Amino acid sequence: MDATPLASRRAALDVLAACLDKGQPLDDALSRHQGFAGLDPRDRAFVRLLLATTLRRLGEIEEVLANLVERPLEGANAAGRQILRLGAAQLLFLGTPPHAAVDTSVRLAEDARLPHLKGLTNAVLRRISRDGSALMGDRDPARLNTPQWLWESWVEAYGEEETHAIAAAHLIEAPLDLTPRSNADFWAGQLEAEKLPTGTLRRFGGGAITELPGFAEGAWWVQDAAATLPARLLGDIAGKSVADLCAAPGGKTMQLCAAGANVTAVDISARRMTRLGENLARAGLAAELVTADASKWAPGRTFDALLLDAPCSGTGTLRRHPDIAWLKDEEDVGRLTLTQDRLLLRATELLKPGGTLVYAVCSLQEDEGPARFDALLGRDKRLRRQPVELAELPGLEAAITTEGDVRTLPSMWSDRGGLDGFFIGRAVLT
Repeated sequence: MDATPLASRRAALDVLAACLDKGQPLDDALSRHQGFAGLDPRDRAFVRLLLATTLRRLGEIEEVLANLVERPLEGANAAGRQILRLGAAQLLFLGTPPHAAVDTSVRLAEDARLPHLKGLTNAVLRRISRDGSALMGDRDPARLNTPQWLWESWVEAYGEEETHAIAAAHLIEAPLDLTPRSNADFWAGQLEAEKLPTGTLRRFGGGAITELPGFAEGAWWVQDAAATLPARLLGDIAGKSVADLCAAPGGKTMQLCAAGANVTAVDISARRMTRLGENLARAGLAAELVTADASKWAPGRTFDALLLDAPCSGTGTLRRHPDIAWLKDEEDVGRLTLTQDRLLLRATELLKPGGTLVYAVCSLQEDEGPARFDALLGRDKRLRRQPVELAELPGLEAAITTEGDVRTLPSMWSDRGGLDGFFIGRAVLT
């Protein structure tokens, strides 16, 4: 057998095991895998697609495998479970020819020093290739692919119907969203992209990002349409001092710089800040970069405006990061709310009187969004909520809550490809 398809699937197996067995985020596991970078672009794209599909459809895959595998594959046999998941994803969702999916999976079992699982792998995957549709039945994919704790929390916050729409949106691969530094109409044409009402350029075609027109000169950067909103809601910041806390990977920092602000970007990760600096340089933008824990950062001055995109569970980004559904749980949310409260407290201490604070999380969990913002407003009576006006969110008026905050959902703009789930609150220090 050609070694190339086996090499790509071997990389996928290693990364899936690192993700689901060791708890590594998918992007981190890919970046750490020594063999992945050495694959040719087509094979790297296949590995990403295979992994994303397996994680996005893991609930359905597990339901099928549970009817075909009598004993759990655990301990020394854990890799066998991941091999079957990858094989099932190819057969059920990617249209991989059965002989290729089955044969490479059997070879993976042998390579993983699990020769005793070769027969099981062969039998299970051949059964799926033959009876896949019947094994899937008429079950609800949106419900099956959403962990119970997430489903229940969303039903409580948004209701059953909206929760189903959110979960269904997570099953669709997200388009590529780009934020133009300027000349949005020009770059929409160059990139064959749709210009969204908020100014984001949305591209549905493929191709390597680094080879698209405008990348080398930093004319745009990758950023989900919803992720652009927090910086936009600071209003006219030209010439003002703005602190961007928890800034990496830097899309919002670049927005603030392009809007003419004097930006100080703070993040705890030196590696991510290095990347942010590189992205700024590519775009011809400049900011003061500080590597520090934002909750303890003491610059000795205050700012006209402050943007805090706080660390969170990331459940609003499952369209792009399906691994989060299986790596996070309610305990993670509870721990993160403590971090968010600390950061919000520090943010208010860094703000000038009359200054604007925008708080954002890419989470669908109420505890991380409105609950944290309301708690802040309740603690600090100097802060006054500044409701978002309809004119500030063209095309997304439905995202403005009755309190005047912003809640985007993956089910919004469904005819355009959806968008990430964010909570955004804005307040002024009196």
